[in-house]
Amino acid sequence: MNFIKKTLAFLWHIWFLIVAGLPIIIFSPFILISIVFDSIQAFFPWFKHTWGVWVTFWMGFNVKIIDKKKIDPKQSYVFISNHTSIMDIFLMLKIIHQAFVFVGKESIGKLPIFGYLYKKSNVTVDRDSPKSRKNVYDQVERFIKRGNSIAIYVEGGIPSDTSTVLNKFKTGAFRIAIEHQLNIVPMVFLDNKRKFPYDYFHGNPGTLRVKMLPIINTKDLTLDNMTDLIDYTYTLMYNELMNDEISKSFSK
Repeated sequence: MNFIKKTLAFLWHIWFLIVAGLPIIIFSPFILISIVFDSIQAFFPWFKHTWGVWVTFWMGFNVKIIDKKKIDPKQSYVFISNHTSIMDIFLMLKIIHQAFVFVGKESIGKLPIFGYLYKKSNVTVDRDSPKSRKNVYDQVERFIKRGNSIAIYVEGGIPSDTSTVLNKFKTGAFRIAIEHQLNIVPMVFLDNKRKFPYDYFHGNPGTLRVKMLPIINTKDLTLDNMTDLIDYTYTLMYNELMNDEISKSFSK
């Protein structure tokens, strides 16, 4: 029985590659046109949201948003969450309805085809390069001026220790929020680690819960407040993860 479960889980992960890649193939003419005419920011907000809806549906996931917050479509925000699964990306694409860009690792931009599209429609950073880190803030500023929100996985990557509930936060998201006086929308993904792990032999369809935490107002905050802001946000998200019996037991 265990062998059968692992085999089905493996085939399901292969199915994910097909499901995630098919929209890129289908819409490739529109993607190429938007790149050639430099209109990618007009096309991609719709495409990214549709992509997130498509992938979560065909992977058999029902998304449940707990304590959904009212998000002003005319306002830019910094959306942050924990990061435990590749499904985090598609979940973010599905639940955020307004135009936004990810700030992610430069290594993602090196992937075939998808990496190129990612670089054209998001912001990439090499965290080992001071020049690259500085350039991120210039790119982010341009996107914000166009009315985009920013989405960042604040741990800076997926914890290498699978028992880790929440890694220490990087400062980038909070610096951006303070410098541009953008409200922070923290959320925690409670089931992604269990339902769709990077281990190809585990996982299964079902409900993915997203808990939206109180929106954090950064008005009048300065960089002197950044440490306190990070500590407050970390405690908020950590406690939520630890108070959820399902996600907590899976991390042990």
